[in-house]
Amino acid sequence: MKNYTYKPLDFNQQVQLLEANGLTFQNKQKALHTLQHISYFRLKSYLMPLMSDKVNHIFKSGTTFEQAYNLYKFDSRLRKLIASELEKIEVSIRTQMAYILAQDTDIYWFAENSHFHDSNRHANTLANLKAELERSDDDQILRFKANYNDPFPPAWMTMEVTSFGTLSMLYKLLKPGTSKRKIANFYGVSDSVFESWLHSIVYVRNICAHHSRLWNRMLRIQPLFPRKTVNAFIDTPVANNRLYYILAIMQYLLQTVNPATTFAKRLSDLLEEFPQVDIAAMGFPADWKSKSFWAL
Repeated sequence: MKNYTYKPLDFNQQVQLLEANGLTFQNKQKALHTLQHISYFRLKSYLMPLMSDKVNHIFKSGTTFEQAYNLYKFDSRLRKLIASELEKIEVSIRTQMAYILAQDTDIYWFAENSHFHDSNRHANTLANLKAELERSDDDQILRFKANYNDPFPPAWMTMEVTSFGTLSMLYKLLKPGTSKRKIANFYGVSDSVFESWLHSIVYVRNICAHHSRLWNRMLRIQPLFPRKTVNAFIDTPVANNRLYYILAIMQYLLQTVNPATTFAKRLSDLLEEFPQVDIAAMGFPADWKSKSFWAL
């Protein structure tokens, strides 16, 4: 271990360093402007795949700054596409959890310790949920607080203002039983698979929300493979720590959430617009488009 002693480079020095390491520029002034608005640290993630020597940061012959910036633009567009579809999935899951558990148990099921298998973690999750409610300026929540003495609004209100991460944790902590299975069965998978999928899509949603690199990321949260599904799913095993498997999960869930979805078409169109992107680095099999699951 040693102390970090590097000094910051100004934007012109950053251009000079990249050039010294073998990167070429079609337009240095545009590149300089880009670096002034997108930090070198952020762009470095898109420069790395273009290097022949990642230790000494030496670029492959003929590599341009514009190639790295195109990767950056692709990743941004990909995150926006994913975020727009995850919104639909998230809203659907909120609805199913709120109503199925309210009908099977009671309207304040999320506050009842008896429904959860880890009382300490449930208490922590409930504290997070309470804090989220306190921060909420939603008109319906404010009206409820002004008119009722209950410590929480009913599930269908509370689930709408809690974070997706808290929602995922509530599902994870639910005791095994009919209600937990019923929620998962609505989407055509087992409760254990649905729990892992929910955790994974929350993780990916957070990456999108923080505008972090996603396209070739090695994903830390790895969702389970289902033994069987009600609806069509990919028919060959793939790496579950790459983005392709998350995209497949989304396409699967959208069959229930939005049967008229155009997600697969828009994903294909985006990849065609950026043919330089290495889809293998995202976990895509070479023949992915020929699979009936991705029928456009």
